[in-house]
Amino acid sequence: MKSTRGKPAETTDIKQRVLLVDDHPVVCEGLAQRINEETDMQVCGQARDAHAALEAIEKLRPDIAVVDIGLGEGNGIELIKDVKVRFPQLPTLVLSMHDEALYAERSLQAGAKGYVMKQQETDILLEAIRQVLRGKVYLSERVRDTIVNRIGGNVTGDKSASLAQRLSNRELEVFQLIGDGYATHEIARRLHLSAKTVASHREHIKEKLNLRTSEELARFAIHWLRYRTPDVDASLAPRPPVEKPSKPRPSKAAAR
Repeated sequence: MKSTRGKPAETTDIKQRVLLVDDHPVVCEGLAQRINEETDMQVCGQARDAHAALEAIEKLRPDIAVVDIGLGEGNGIELIKDVKVRFPQLPTLVLSMHDEALYAERSLQAGAKGYVMKQQETDILLEAIRQVLRGKVYLSERVRDTIVNRIGGNVTGDKSASLAQRLSNRELEVFQLIGDGYATHEIARRLHLSAKTVASHREHIKEKLNLRTSEELARFAIHWLRYRTPDVDASLAPRPPVEKPSKPRPSKAAAR
């Protein structure tokens, strides 16, 4: 029997398998091409919605799922929750266009292991994937500091109140679609809800954000979605209700 001493150890070319979940084909194809250039990972599949993603996970058994929380037909955060229940060993990494700590916080609460913005360089996404695959959590420094400050109580007053604290997951989802310009029946179709349920969510959102009319809600949602800054959430501080001036009743003499 020949001795193997001094023989170089066998190397394997096994790559980590990445599943991309995004409803933008161009984005998916671009990311897939970049990831497949790496020596330690490859894209094993792509999915456009939550249902297709769960089927792909069952069939392809990826090592990690990179999920966009803004899926057209469904919600990435709800998908992450489902993955955590059905495939608890599969880590998920959020890839989002929203530079918002509240989305990162919701994603982590749902079970994600990291959060990366689409506007960042692809190398950052690759590093995030590697960190998550090593069992670590990846967050940008700014998002991490914001979450730590909120948890640590380093923000004070109503200015610290955010949409994440005021709205439920479904309400936040409806609010975002309002900001995207969708009408009630369109939101109902996209979220697979009844129009009556969406209307109820709209009313709850108005109450929680101290908004009086649907027009005011739409304007605020559009502004928040397009021009989000730390000061925007401060505008959610409770304000006293505006009393409508009562019209003077005509006197009996004037009515004659």
